[in-house]
Formats: sequence, structure tokens, C-alpha cells
Amino acid sequence: MAISRYVTINDTEVQVSGFIYRAIEDELLSYDTVISKEGMRIDQYAYKYYEDADDWWLIAAASGIGWWLQVPPGIVLRIPNNITQVEKFIQTIGEQ
Repeated sequence: MAISRYVTINDTEVQVSGFIYRAIEDELLSYDTVISKEGMRIDQYAYKYYEDADDWWLIAAASGIGWWLQVPPGIVLRIPNNITQVEKFIQTIGEQ
């Protein structure tokens, strides 16, 4: 099951990507570091780590990647490694 990319704050749907990036930067979420390889897309990493390719956005957000699925080789990917921690973090955003 994919992780929700949006929360509702004051009746407005808000994307959580920026919150995820800041949480990684502030070391509030745990993550693994991986160097992207030739021919691998972010959705493939998401499937490898989360068994759900739809969670590609989580890796992109954590890594500060503004482009979509394609990443050149040699890019540092920060992959949140505790989905429960991420889901609880996203839930707290919606409670603000």
C-alpha cells in the first residue's frame, strides 16, 4: 500500500514532500544512503526497498530530487528506512 503524498491542513490538501525533505535534513527520520546506478529509476528503488513502486516520491522527497523517475548514475539517494516512522511523521503533519 502506497504512502499518502498529501495531508489535509485547515481543509486544504497539502503535499508532504517538503516536510519529508526537512525531516531528513534535521535527522528526524532515519534513512539509508544509496548511490544510484546506471539504468535504475527511483520507482525501481522504491519497489526494492518498500515493495511498492508508487512510493518513489518518498525517495525523491528525502533526496531533494526535483525531477521524476529517471536519475543519472552517481546521485546520492536518501531512502527512509522505517515506513512506520514516516507514516507517523506524515500523520503529525496533518494534525498541525
